[in-house]
Amino acid sequence: MVEDGGGEEEGESGEMPAAATVPALQRCNGFLPGKEAEDGGQAGGGERAAAAAEAEAEAMLSATGGRLETRLSRRRLAVLAVFSCYSLVNAFQWIQYSILSNVFAAFYGVSFTQIDWLSMVYMVAYVPLILPATWLLDARGLRLTALLGAGLNGLGAWLKCASLAPDRYPLTLAAQAVCAVAQVFILGLPSRIASVWFGPTEVSTACAVAVLGNQLGTAIGFLLPPVLVPNTPNDINLMAHNISIMFYGTAIVSTLLFFLTGVVFEEKPKYPPSHSQAVLQTVPPEDYSYKQSIINLFKNVPFILLLISYGIMTGAFYSVSTLLNQMIVTHYEGEEVNAGRIGLTLVVAGMVGSIICGLWLDYTKTYKQTTLIVYILSFIGLLVFTFTLDLGYLIVVFVTGGVLGFFMTGYLPLGFEFAVEITYPESEGTSSGLLNASAQIFGIVFTLVQGKLTTDYSPRAGNLFLCAWIFVGIILTALIKSDLRRHNVNSGIMNLDVKAVSGDS
Repeated sequence: MVEDGGGEEEGESGEMPAAATVPALQRCNGFLPGKEAEDGGQAGGGERAAAAAEAEAEAMLSATGGRLETRLSRRRLAVLAVFSCYSLVNAFQWIQYSILSNVFAAFYGVSFTQIDWLSMVYMVAYVPLILPATWLLDARGLRLTALLGAGLNGLGAWLKCASLAPDRYPLTLAAQAVCAVAQVFILGLPSRIASVWFGPTEVSTACAVAVLGNQLGTAIGFLLPPVLVPNTPNDINLMAHNISIMFYGTAIVSTLLFFLTGVVFEEKPKYPPSHSQAVLQTVPPEDYSYKQSIINLFKNVPFILLLISYGIMTGAFYSVSTLLNQMIVTHYEGEEVNAGRIGLTLVVAGMVGSIICGLWLDYTKTYKQTTLIVYILSFIGLLVFTFTLDLGYLIVVFVTGGVLGFFMTGYLPLGFEFAVEITYPESEGTSSGLLNASAQIFGIVFTLVQGKLTTDYSPRAGNLFLCAWIFVGIILTALIKSDLRRHNVNSGIMNLDVKAVSGDS
């Protein structure tokens, strides 16, 4: 157990009566906090699971004075805001090269494929590093992981400032690789921050806001670089000056956010924000096994289906974002600025979709239904975008890109929260990390294949390739069994609380 963060003001509070504790734990889908019951949670598992649950409950009660107290900390909003901001800067650095692929190809004198690798390095770095990063999150805690993400983000930004010369492509690639490592300590945190700091009626919205920061960074990355660095192929010195403004500005902001992270972030609030967190926090740290947690996740069939379907959808989004400039310029020559604006429209619409989906999940808890509907609408949106891209009307591309973004990027927090629900009580950081690893793998493959199809044939061929894979993702999503373990713990305890209060009255 990490130590409590003290010295903070507390907001709303609620307590779990002792009488409610034992039945609630017994109804946790056959799972004790941190480990699976021997019968896998099935009916007829015998008296051992019930006896173990009762013994665990009695130990918890004696350790907590007969009650588990939950409160919402006001610090949670500051933690969420700072995380969203440095996640924003990291996403901005991911897309700033791709949206100016023709400009940077001319500046460094390299091919478009080499510029594409400045985006794909984010995906390549994530896959081998995600397991060490999630182990670090579980073993060393949220604060250290957050500081590593913010610190490496700033370091990569300063290294880019040293790459402002046409013969320094290897240095800018190395700098982007440092930012890619920073991303490993960022992408898996939204669901962990939401679960550790936010209550059950706001956890999905908080996760959506945390993901929103990354999306907003991508949106600004689409909008700002084409404005700061216009294409001036006949004046390399002016181009270098314009790039320097973008690089130095990013480095200064990244550094400020690193110091803010050190001030604001704590391991966890003084009191757990929900009953599901209260249960998890009573488990001794020696009872937790990272290796066993990974094994449990890969034995969880619904999670494996979600792992593949999430990778397909998010990988498709990465591919479309990376190749958007090439797709637009193919049909609308000289429209680099509008390509950035279309990317902005795509991501801003997705931000709205994320918030709406987060609010909807907190209100309805219909995780599978919402995920499946958004998946189907993303498929339809990509088809429409594909067949209207070459009509010659940019306004149509703006509209179809916005619709596509609303659903495709609005899906991202849905996958995180759905995974936490069906894998509770396993670590949120581990499940989110594996989802992101799947997304990076699919993103690399999709970007390489779609880029090849776009170059050799047309943007339509590349987009139809993605459509076929998203259709596969729809089928996999429909097969997921919706077992909302975390929600069952929270709702079961809250229902018993209401009954207990009514009886006492």
